[in-house]
Amino acid sequence: MLASETKQQTVTLVISTIVLGLVVGLSSLLLGQLLDIVERLFLHFEENAAVPVATGTTAVNRLVSVTLGGLIVAIIWYNLKRYAQSTVSIKQALQGEKMPFAATVVHVMTQIFYVGTGGSIGRELAPREAGAMLAQQWQMIMKRVGLAKLSTDDQRLLIAAAAGAGFAGIYIAPITGMLFAVEILLKKVDMKSVAVSLSMSVIAMLIGSISKGFVPYYLIAKKDFTLNMLPFVLVVGLLMGVLGAYFRRGFQWAGKHSALSSQILWQLPLAALITGLVAVFMPEIMGNGRGLAEFAFVNTDYHLALFLLMGALLKAVVTIMTIKGGASGGTLTPSIAIGSSLGVLIGFVYVLLVPGASLVQAGVIGAGGFLAASQQAPLMALFMLFEVCHLDYSALLPMGLSVALASASSKWILK
Repeated sequence: MLASETKQQTVTLVISTIVLGLVVGLSSLLLGQLLDIVERLFLHFEENAAVPVATGTTAVNRLVSVTLGGLIVAIIWYNLKRYAQSTVSIKQALQGEKMPFAATVVHVMTQIFYVGTGGSIGRELAPREAGAMLAQQWQMIMKRVGLAKLSTDDQRLLIAAAAGAGFAGIYIAPITGMLFAVEILLKKVDMKSVAVSLSMSVIAMLIGSISKGFVPYYLIAKKDFTLNMLPFVLVVGLLMGVLGAYFRRGFQWAGKHSALSSQILWQLPLAALITGLVAVFMPEIMGNGRGLAEFAFVNTDYHLALFLLMGALLKAVVTIMTIKGGASGGTLTPSIAIGSSLGVLIGFVYVLLVPGASLVQAGVIGAGGFLAASQQAPLMALFMLFEVCHLDYSALLPMGLSVALASASSKWILK
């Protein structure tokens, strides 16, 4: 009898993995389409790796877009918190709390809407929350259709895997999605968790790629890493760990002290206005940071050193202000933007000492180290850069060393 129940649970887990992979992938695809619609409506451009931010629109358009977006989402989130069921985070869902369907849908779409208007926050939290909520909904359906009841651990696994699959579906990054589930959410790596998470992320990626294809999220010109970057890694890996840790402290503080109730009605629009004013002169800081990161990867002129420094500082400030103002969103892609800018900035000095070193690779190495420290997830940071940049295998040594050093040095700040 016990063997029979175990077999039924295994079958249920397999079916659930396939179903959720398809459904979560579709939700990520739809969220991506929503982002495109908002960007065309508010900023009159179509985002892609070659044109990652609305640099072609007027300064006034950028200012109005993000400010108006901040006003709209402040009203939505205020009413959502006041009149609807309280939204539940992914970590709370893993602990057994129920994510309300309608409130979560509105909450998720509002995040994407704000990023689309230019709000300085990552877009990756929305598909992850959508995935976790859909996993809970599926578990309710399982009972109605007579599928075997899963253990508490397997139920948590499906929620975590679906959250990771949401990321995989929108960034076309299945290994990153799997590592987000097992390294950050479950904090447990075994054969079952890896198999379920990776399978679900691969399926979600295939669905999400229907609209975007299998193209890199960031364009990297020089992908063949050489050993002359290793001395750079030794310094920058440690430094990015310290700086990434302080950024982590910053957005964690902002999250704990984020605007509540009516405070959101003025704090978030104020953060949006400040973002818009900065975007008048520096549109690259808008959105999730893709524009700033791509600018760092492509523009490697010494005269841009001050611009990159200001871009990194301002991106950190406006992102923390946005979270403090009451917005919800991710910090992964803002971390890549900040880290890549700082990496190239330090690379300007390094190429004077080591002629022939690549500034582009300096940016990628900086991004990986900063991301690993700010998220406290070295494996996820490593493979995310590989997947979103389509890096060559030669990047494994410098990137692996960078995230390892950054993770170690960040512990000095975060302990």
